[in-house]
Amino acid sequence: MIEENNSMPGCPVARGLESVGDAWSMLILRDAHAGMARFDQFRKNLGIAPTMLTKRLAALTDAGLLEKRSYSERPPRDEYVLTDAGRDFLPVLMMIGAWAQRNCSGDRLARYIDDETGQEIQPMAIDAVTGAQLGSRPMHMGLPPEAS
Repeated sequence: MIEENNSMPGCPVARGLESVGDAWSMLILRDAHAGMARFDQFRKNLGIAPTMLTKRLAALTDAGLLEKRSYSERPPRDEYVLTDAGRDFLPVLMMIGAWAQRNCSGDRLARYIDDETGQEIQPMAIDAVTGAQLGSRPMHMGLPPEAS
C-alpha cells in the first residue's frame, strides 16, 4: 500500500497506484485489452509464476478493473474480463508506451497501429476543458472547492 504524502491529501496518483501499482498488473491489463481472458493465456504470454498471477488477478478483480466469470463448471474454470474501469485504463497504458518510445533507449519498441487506417497512433494527453496538451501549461494539484 502506498502512503499518501501528507502535503498532498487525496492524491489521485497515489490512489491509482494502489489499484495498478505494479508492472504485472499493468501487463495483465495490457493483455486483457489485447483479448486475453484466461489464466493460462496470461501465464503463457507473461511468463509469470502461477502464484503471482493468481494474486494479481485477485487484486485487479478486487480493485474493480477485471471481472471474474465462470466459463466451465467441470472442471471449474474462470476467465477475467475488463470492467468499464479496466477499459478506461487503456489510454494510461498507451501513454506509458508512448513515453517509453520517447525516453527509453535500447531495443526498437513496437508501435500502436490504427487497424482502420494502418497509420501509427501518436497518443497525446489533453485537457478536455481547455484543449491544451498536458504538460504545456503551469498547473498544480489541489482539492476541488466543493471538497474543502
